[in-house]
Amino acid sequence: MVILSRIYTKTGDAGTTDLGDMTRTHKTDPRLVAYADTDEANCAIGEALAGESRDGLGPDVVDVLVRVQNDLFDVGADLCTPLRPHHEYPPLRVTEAYVADLEQAIDTFNADLTKLRSFVLPGGTVAAARLHTARTVVRRAERATWEALERYGSEAVAAEDGAGGVNVLTAQYLNRLSDLLFVLARYANRDVGDVMWQPGGGRQTATG
Repeated sequence: MVILSRIYTKTGDAGTTDLGDMTRTHKTDPRLVAYADTDEANCAIGEALAGESRDGLGPDVVDVLVRVQNDLFDVGADLCTPLRPHHEYPPLRVTEAYVADLEQAIDTFNADLTKLRSFVLPGGTVAAARLHTARTVVRRAERATWEALERYGSEAVAAEDGAGGVNVLTAQYLNRLSDLLFVLARYANRDVGDVMWQPGGGRQTATG
């Protein structure tokens, strides 16, 4: 159970903060950047689920996105807790099942879409445009996660100074999620059609 009885603590006023295992690190730590970007991605999905956007998605898409929002909290919890050989309390970790669920959703929603013969522009319905925005934020979160992996590796490290590996499945999950959001954006446009890229912006080249 999570109990938030006090919103501000002033413990981060010197530029450091607690990781999930209560070790301290700087707020510029790549792991913090990764889970901050993951939090922003969750907010972007929340915008896609809000107001008129939600009405344009359909209950099947809404169910998937609500599950994804919960997953992203799990991703953030994983990213903020370094991999160690032992923890006093087993931390929440992203598993291969998370990734497999996204792949299954991609296959399901992509099955009825037309084959693409060009690139898609972000647009169409409000819901589709917001899902494209969420997709780009997820891509940024994925890049930040890979940067954290490059810095700390993916192995469990026995240390008390904030060092410790990062679960590579968090990056894989974010990678598949960006693919899913692309498919769901197309799915949200299925009644109006994709907005297709026109090389050169549709300009006519004068000849002779």
